[in-house]
Amino acid sequence: MNRWGGASLRRRVTVTSVVVVAVVVLVVVVVSDLIFAVQTRSEALTTLNGRALQAVQLGDQGLAPEQIVRRVELGGGVAVVVRGADGTVLAANRATDTSPSARRTVTRRLASGSIVTLTADPSLEGAAERRLLRVLLLVGGIAVVVAAAALLVTTRLALAPLDALTSLARSIAGGRRGERLTPARRDTELGRAAAAFDEMLDALEGAEAQARTSEASTRRFVADAAHELRTPLAGIAATAEAGTAPELDPEARERLATLLVRDARRAGRIVDDLLTLARYDAGLRPEREEVDLVELVRVETDRDAVRRPDDPAVLAAAGPVQVAVDAELVGQALTNLLTNARRHGNGRVTVTVGVDGGVARVAVRDEGPGVPEGERERVFDRMVRLDEARSGGAGGARGGGAGLGLAIAREAARAHGGDLVCTAPDDGSPGAVFVLTLPLA
Repeated sequence: MNRWGGASLRRRVTVTSVVVVAVVVLVVVVVSDLIFAVQTRSEALTTLNGRALQAVQLGDQGLAPEQIVRRVELGGGVAVVVRGADGTVLAANRATDTSPSARRTVTRRLASGSIVTLTADPSLEGAAERRLLRVLLLVGGIAVVVAAAALLVTTRLALAPLDALTSLARSIAGGRRGERLTPARRDTELGRAAAAFDEMLDALEGAEAQARTSEASTRRFVADAAHELRTPLAGIAATAEAGTAPELDPEARERLATLLVRDARRAGRIVDDLLTLARYDAGLRPEREEVDLVELVRVETDRDAVRRPDDPAVLAAAGPVQVAVDAELVGQALTNLLTNARRHGNGRVTVTVGVDGGVARVAVRDEGPGVPEGERERVFDRMVRLDEARSGGAGGARGGGAGLGLAIAREAARAHGGDLVCTAPDDGSPGAVFVLTLPLA
């Protein structure tokens, strides 16, 4: 059933209210008529009993039946009949009503033995009741009409905020953003509805802006990824084409094979990095196990020492640091940090592991030109490499590679509830420090 169909809310409220008022007025009219009828009958019986007592007193005084009738009938509205012991009518006034419609009758025996009968005139009571009923119906009808007119005005005023809400919704649907209802009071039904509507608009506009930003970022990321893959793929194609020449000697063919393998590996690394970031974007949940972070870092520094035996990375750790992490994901993040430090450090690389402020902390420091303060957050964006012209001699360039390593490292840290930031060395010397924080086990 569609609750929003049918007549307008203003019409339904008005009609419902008028019907309620009409029913109340009708009930009041009926109840008032019944009360008046009961009261009238009670008063008629009281009057008849009073006049009957008067007739008895007059009979005790020895007055003739005609005199009793004349005195008792004063004021009208009462039929008086005096009958003898044998039922003969001795005296009666002109208002005598012997019809079945005579509803109230009082009979008394006089001192002479005769019987006096007093009957209320029903026509007089009925006329009064009819006049009262007409007055009540007239007044009730006027009250219903006035109430209907008042309800039309008050309902329009009371539902004015709904009209404002409708106008705002239509304007937003037409492309106008940023407008709000901003109710003065939020403790009323319409105020709460308007506040909820404003909150919904804020959420929708925020989601729309986020979707546009995400779309732009995705397009830029896809374009950068295509650009990064184009170079190794073009190298692979050129090398493969050159390797098909029949006049090549074995040494040249071996060099081409080496180039082919290098470009293929580079393309494979880019694809692997893209897949890793896609897994993080899809909500990758680390498979945690408790490990010693110092030993995890030592594995990566030992691997780095194999590649750089003449200048291995220096590991400084006071003791074991237990963390609950996915060793593979954190190991990949550490590898990317060491690779980044080697690519841009131009000197010794130092890795410090410890506990700071209740969290595990890994600081990878290089002695390169460093990262300008304004670029320390942007280096974690995907496919971003700082160019030398902007970084200058003091800042240096942090480029090379596909620009995905630091982004992957930060995603790994945040997936574990930690973070990765870039800072400058505390002693003011050149270089950059990448600080990875992870919650303790």
